[in-house]
Amino acid sequence: MADKNSRFKENVPGQYYVDDSCIACDACCVEAPKIFAMNDNDGHAFVMLQPKTPEEMVDAENARAACPVEAIGRDG
Repeated sequence: MADKNSRFKENVPGQYYVDDSCIACDACCVEAPKIFAMNDNDGHAFVMLQPKTPEEMVDAENARAACPVEAIGRDG
């Protein structure tokens, strides 16, 4: 379960975030490329855009479900 106290600084403010348990598997970027991006230098994903539309919310939730280490939180 993601910990908002361990979220990466690159996450834009809002309810979704990626924390330091991310293993850079890229699943979230595949599921929701408009919302998640990869920091290739540090080897982790982050939220670059908070979802606003119903479609983006579905994509964000699909990405959260696809994360193998539960590094995506929704209580930002």
